[in-house]
Amino acid sequence: MRAALGVWRLVRVLIHGLHGLAIVLARFPFLPAPARHARIGWWSAKLLRLMGITLQRVGTPRAGAKLLVANHVSWLDIAAIHAVLPEARFVSKADVRQWPLVGRLVAGAGTLFIEREKKRDALRVVHQMAEALKAGDTVAVFPEGTTGDGRTLLPFHANLLQAAIATEAPIQPIVLRFSDERHAVSPVAEFLGDTTLASSLWRFVAARGVGVEVRVLASMATAHADRRALAAHVRETIAAQLPRAT
Repeated sequence: MRAALGVWRLVRVLIHGLHGLAIVLARFPFLPAPARHARIGWWSAKLLRLMGITLQRVGTPRAGAKLLVANHVSWLDIAAIHAVLPEARFVSKADVRQWPLVGRLVAGAGTLFIEREKKRDALRVVHQMAEALKAGDTVAVFPEGTTGDGRTLLPFHANLLQAAIATEAPIQPIVLRFSDERHAVSPVAEFLGDTTLASSLWRFVAARGVGVEVRVLASMATAHADRRALAAHVRETIAAQLPRAT
């Protein structure tokens, strides 16, 4: 039964992915930003439903330009946040662009890609982030730089917060938590070590009772802040909301 459920969900997810790709290629070039955002929100929320994942939203995002700063658990983090904040433009590592289907979809959503191993590329992306924030966009980053275990946070890379400081755009912390019927932090969502996109996808579609909570915390001012001190404060704020091992 578990395998049959997984296959059924997987087929529907792949069809949904192809539908999303068709929208990105055929419709997005001709749609104004609000219409693109509406479709991103609809597509992301439906993706979670098709995978059997229940979405819970907590808190209210502020309007206008802002930098979203979130903990990083899974490749599905982007879809979870887009289901709540479809206007978000993510900063993602460059190799995601090469992922089958997923890469084209996230690129179509306005993602800014960074080659993390190149320091000069980080400066380029920070400049792009600042330009987006000045234009009124919402930008989202995972300052850990890679996925964690969902209970603790890795060190934050403070340089990506510089764009918010330079433009005096507020930071809005986001806490992501995947759970299931038996675990406050679901092992299904783990995307660590040698885990592949395909194996992670199968774990999700074959599982029962998985949920994701997107908790939006109060926004923070950034004017004249020290980026390292600000990164430490945001990290502590997010860490205080994470569940502990049970």
